[in-house]
Amino acid sequence: MGLGGVSVASEYPEVSKDELNNFLSHLKSRFRDGLYPDYNERIDRINRLKVLVEENSDSFHKALQNDFGTRHEQLSLLSDTLPIIGSAKHITKNLKKWMKPEKRKPNFPLGLLGAKAFIHNQPYGVVGIISPWNFPLNLSLGPLVEVFAAGNNAMMKLSEFVPETSELTEKLVKQYFSDDEVIVVNGGPQTSQAFAGLAFDHLLFTGSTHVAKKIAYEASENLVPLTLELGGKSPVIVGPKAKMKKSVDKIMMGKLLNAGQICISPDYVFLPKGKEGEFVEHAKTYVKESYETLKNNPDYTSIIHLNHYDRLRSYISDAKSKGAEIVEINPANEDLTQQEHHKIPPTLILNPTEDMEVMKNEIFGPILPVMSYENFEDTIKYVNHNPKALALYYFGDDEKEMNDLLNKTTSGQLVTNDVLFQFSMHDLPFGGVGPSGSGSYHGHDGYRNFSHKRAVLKGQNIINAGKMVSAPYSEKTEKNIKNLA
Repeated sequence: MGLGGVSVASEYPEVSKDELNNFLSHLKSRFRDGLYPDYNERIDRINRLKVLVEENSDSFHKALQNDFGTRHEQLSLLSDTLPIIGSAKHITKNLKKWMKPEKRKPNFPLGLLGAKAFIHNQPYGVVGIISPWNFPLNLSLGPLVEVFAAGNNAMMKLSEFVPETSELTEKLVKQYFSDDEVIVVNGGPQTSQAFAGLAFDHLLFTGSTHVAKKIAYEASENLVPLTLELGGKSPVIVGPKAKMKKSVDKIMMGKLLNAGQICISPDYVFLPKGKEGEFVEHAKTYVKESYETLKNNPDYTSIIHLNHYDRLRSYISDAKSKGAEIVEINPANEDLTQQEHHKIPPTLILNPTEDMEVMKNEIFGPILPVMSYENFEDTIKYVNHNPKALALYYFGDDEKEMNDLLNKTTSGQLVTNDVLFQFSMHDLPFGGVGPSGSGSYHGHDGYRNFSHKRAVLKGQNIINAGKMVSAPYSEKTEKNIKNLA
């Protein structure tokens, strides 16, 4: 049982902490020598990363298909490779502007006398990246674009759950980059634990809240600043006047994309009381139209690993044993009990209760609890009495309901009348709050997140301000001190 929380036979030999430290020291050497990447070097790195993905997309898609068992190449195009290319284009277009000093205003009267203040964004140094298995390229090479934009070197630990993709990524990174720029590490759980304890200048972890606590513990030894991209239970609230079919189609798309193995996937739904039957019928229609079959359909993604499959099945069994109504949507009535790809049909859990495991844990699969409410205010109370979510989704057009959710709840993102697409916005920060994460990245916010905001004050030479407010103290120095406040 390692940092991933699931026992697996590692596909890789473990990498020792001494070897990891040697990698890190090598990557830090240029910064010790004062050799910080300039604009041209940063652009060159980003362009090479873009070309790496463009020239090898087909190979990446095949590797992802093999690692998952069933995962359509167009899903990998949508969610893993194209976002990296889009991010690279956006950042190269804007980087020169972002790198300019940010002017600030010195206090009176120093500014009037010629003092200048500004923020100089400079690289942290070496940024560690620990990426997950669900979108293994987008969540490793994706943030690498912004890490490079900020002028950092990087060291990446990839997921052992997708060995073919991880091995291909390591191989290609070595072809397109030198080990003076970025080093990829593949290894098992012990390697992950050792990696988290290295003295990085910044560390990005994407994964579960449970594992993030272990990451934070390991990183605390060196007081490494962290960006934590986590998850949790992202609620969907359907307003009383929402258009049900349109809402259900979008909710089910978000729930079933990648078989629900997405940190911002809808985790549970709140419906106006009495709308449950309508929701179920629309959900059945959506599944039938989108996936005529499940078992051997490449459009319907497999659960990544047997352990995760067993965990999801246990949630369903637990809910059923405690009185929930289980609606399994299996359009072709296929027998899914004996199959190699660990597929679970879309499953609705009606009338869930708080003692059910499915309501206690992030689901990360194609299971959707459906709850009901009588007063809209009850949904806000429920959300606020549970851990802060990565995403909160609302369907409806009522301005008061939208404003109440905006001003009376907290989440990493608030999305109305859609799901998932907030992740693809280059100009919006992506991140959580509290147990769903800390820090954010994407676009300019990613550049800033991976940059040290160095305060610079250029003093003036007209007066000696220090002498005016220092000993020997008198009525005059007291007056000067008050004027400077």
